Amino acid sequence: MSDNDETPRLAEPVVVKRRNWLPSLIWLIPIVAALVGVALVARILIDRGPEVVLSFKTAEGLEAGKTAVKYKDVQIGTVQAIQLAKDRSHVRVRVQLTKEAKSFTAQDTRFWVVRPRLDTSGISGLGTLLSGAYIGADAGSSEETASEFTGLELPPIVTRDASGKQFLLRARDVGSLDIGSPVYFRRIKVGQLAAYELDVDGRGVTLRVFVNAPYDRLVGVNTRFWHASGLDVQLSANGVKLRTQSLATVLLGGIAFQAPDDAGGPVAQENTAFTLADDEIAAMKQPDGPSQTLLLYFNQTLRGLSPGAVVDFRGVEIGEVKSIGVEFDRQEREFKMPVLIQVYPDRLRRSVAGEARESRFDQTERLRFLIGKGLRAQLRTGNLLTGQVYVALDFFPKAPPVKLDTERNPVEMPTVPNSLDEIQAQVGEIASKLSKVPFDQISTDLRKSLATLNKTLVSAEQLAARLNNDVAPEMTAAMKDVRKTLGAADKTLADDSPVQQDLRQTLQELTRAAGSLRVLTDYLERHPESLIRGKPEDKKK
Repeated sequence: MSDNDETPRLAEPVVVKRRNWLPSLIWLIPIVAALVGVALVARILIDRGPEVVLSFKTAEGLEAGKTAVKYKDVQIGTVQAIQLAKDRSHVRVRVQLTKEAKSFTAQDTRFWVVRPRLDTSGISGLGTLLSGAYIGADAGSSEETASEFTGLELPPIVTRDASGKQFLLRARDVGSLDIGSPVYFRRIKVGQLAAYELDVDGRGVTLRVFVNAPYDRLVGVNTRFWHASGLDVQLSANGVKLRTQSLATVLLGGIAFQAPDDAGGPVAQENTAFTLADDEIAAMKQPDGPSQTLLLYFNQTLRGLSPGAVVDFRGVEIGEVKSIGVEFDRQEREFKMPVLIQVYPDRLRRSVAGEARESRFDQTERLRFLIGKGLRAQLRTGNLLTGQVYVALDFFPKAPPVKLDTERNPVEMPTVPNSLDEIQAQVGEIASKLSKVPFDQISTDLRKSLATLNKTLVSAEQLAARLNNDVAPEMTAAMKDVRKTLGAADKTLADDSPVQQDLRQTLQELTRAAGSLRVLTDYLERHPESLIRGKPEDKKK
């Protein structure tokens, strides 16, 4: 046995096994991670809001996972997916809303895409040029909910949280108005046009305007609305007047309102209906009352007269022309020009101090009375530059009487020709008479007369020459004799001539004789017996 054999052996290690029921610490990490994940998922599911589907015509500017849904610039959801509809008519946008946006599932909630737009209300959505388009929302108030909505193609003008009132306007047409057109009060913008639609019967349109608070209290039951679009130009004896609200209304249109004499009355309730007039003058005029349709027949041209022309009475507008036409009268064998007018008699008898005065006569009886006084219709020229013609009602006392046929509908009103037409007719008659004058024969006779006159003048000239040569010397000698005779007469009649002295003496003697004769006459008048007896003094002697 060697020395190596004497080395003591090492004791073998004792292996002690760990207990199997104790878990390993390495498994704690995935377990904790799983718990955290479950908690996060649970929290997401708890905080997750409803999911809705929006339908748009196009998905322009939308992107899944990025496009946000905002309300008052606060994000309330995100677009999750965008799909094309089966019929390819629109796109379906699936939106995940937050838990706080649960109220946006109301049935009357509205959604639209906010993009840069230029319309009548101005430029909107400029912020999306950098951030991109997003979906805007307007919370509804309905208690019923929905999961699918049809998106608006244009942003709503009035949101439900806006403060103010909506009113209805009845008009014949929209004109230059559009959604977003401004509404003015004393040229201050106080609202906008929210919507419009065609009436069921197709005879007009209904517009819905929104007036912001506190200006909505300015709308009373007597308020008048009118088109403030474009330029309102008036040409009268006072000159030219130009009215407009602002430059925006000239280009884009607008609506204005005001009460006559600022007497708006009680504040109008929401959705009160008003009439939209064509202009301010038509809106502010007093109510016309019942109308009366009359038929006029003119035996002259109607050039310059058109439907809508004025019918006035001595400068006061009382109606308008409704239609014009032409008819052939088989009995008279001539054409007549019928004109249908609509007049408002109340414009001639406005109430004094607001007191209505009732008449005991109806319209037909009043018309018969006025026609009996000479009321007639006449065409007159309203503008010499444009040649426009209007219908004037006036009294013509010398007009022949006319019997009014009250059974006819509409009632026919007599007419008189225009003074200008009468002058033209007279000028025509004069021209026709002048055309009958034989000017050729007159000119021939005139030439003959002028030739004869020329011969007479030549003969007179020859006679004058002969008189000048033969008679003139004799006439000169006779004139000399006349001068001598006049000189002798002048000498005879001079104051110091003997003839004049003898004449004076003779006149004196005649004067004394006349005095003696006057004395004798007076004496004989007192003593006529002296012619027989003589003077008494002579007898005594």
